[in-house]
Amino acid sequence: MEKFSMKVHGYDPKEVNAFLDDVIAQFDKMISELKNNREKISTIEKDKEILTEQINRYRALELTMNKTISAAQDSGEQIRRIAKQESDMIITDARNNANRIVGDALLRAEKAEYEAMKLQRNVSLFKKKLRNVIEAQLEMVEEIEKVDFN
Repeated sequence: MEKFSMKVHGYDPKEVNAFLDDVIAQFDKMISELKNNREKISTIEKDKEILTEQINRYRALELTMNKTISAAQDSGEQIRRIAKQESDMIITDARNNANRIVGDALLRAEKAEYEAMKLQRNVSLFKKKLRNVIEAQLEMVEEIEKVDFN
């Protein structure tokens, strides 16, 4: 607390006025600092709101990206699964076709072998018949030669 010197009619007005000027100056300074601090607080609150909005946008973006990544992973898994199924089907079809082709080729080979054996038997039979005809003709020629025409 400020102490003033006493004069005849009370306190020294110069000291009181100087004190009041000092109090007013300090009060003005405090008001100015308070106003400045309020402006800083306002700016900080605005910055906080902006940052909060940005954080919310980034969180939403992160959520969207996570969903997108998850969907892409699911799609990739599904594509791999479908590709595996299709490749398995293609391999199965190829094996079935190969088995059918081999089966058909074996059947044709057996048929060709059967036809070749049949042809060989026919050729042998034809040779025997031809030999028999030729032998019969020779016997007839010999019989004719034995006949005496005189």
